[in-house]
Amino acid sequence: MLTVKTIAGARAAVARLRVERHCIGLVPTMGALHEGHLSLVRAAKAACDAVVATIFVNPTQFAPGEDFSTYPRRFEADCALLEAEGVDVVFAPEAAEMYPAGASTIVEVEEISDRLDGLSRPGHPRGVATVVAKLFNIVQPDKAFFGQKDAAQVAVLRHMVRDQNYNLELVVCPTVRETDGLAMSSRNHYLSADERRSALVLSRTLRHIEARIAAGVVESAPLIDAGLAVLAEEPEIRLDYLRIVDPETLEDVADVSAGALVAVAAAVGPARLIDNVLIPPR
Repeated sequence: MLTVKTIAGARAAVARLRVERHCIGLVPTMGALHEGHLSLVRAAKAACDAVVATIFVNPTQFAPGEDFSTYPRRFEADCALLEAEGVDVVFAPEAAEMYPAGASTIVEVEEISDRLDGLSRPGHPRGVATVVAKLFNIVQPDKAFFGQKDAAQVAVLRHMVRDQNYNLELVVCPTVRETDGLAMSSRNHYLSADERRSALVLSRTLRHIEARIAAGVVESAPLIDAGLAVLAEEPEIRLDYLRIVDPETLEDVADVSAGALVAVAAAVGPARLIDNVLIPPR
């Protein structure tokens, strides 16, 4: 496995891969890898001839006062995991490499960026779109792999890929969960044992809403009320949102008959956690 720190090095490494391998897969990460990330790598390995993974804690996608300085950084351990999975190239730039002095260009996906996480994390969707656009331009992948847990981010990136005519496929892989249902996240390590038990209410809420839908309830309002009742069982949870939206536009939907995304975000102790489920069309 080759590790490169510069844009020029990444481009040269990908060019060498393309001589013998036709399909390049990209797995962007911020490091602190867990099984969720590794499932993306495995999906990329299965679908592509070569895999490039990135490790970059992107400063522009953290809202003011968030955990950029404390976000876990485990570079050597992450590289060992990626090498064991057969990744070909790791691109791990410094911030100054990605955002050189005087850089002023941003990528803003309007309207959709003001929904779900964009409401409570000012600038977050813009930071994600900007850094992913840079990575797409540097690596020129044929396929790029993201997790369903980041559904709002995925919706923004889908719009960006469509609007900017990127010649690639965005592949969205299922959320990976702990055995007790908690969605895997690099921020889970912030949680104490008690906080982690409280955090299980997020997945429990989603399962409860799914059960209500299976029982025949399709209107969003009573489904949200049912979910809020479950969330109220854990008073330490600081709810950001519980919404039922169109998975492509992130706009609220009145019922789930045509399919929907049920998304929840909440702070648990020092960690802001997100989770969601896709509801298929009836």
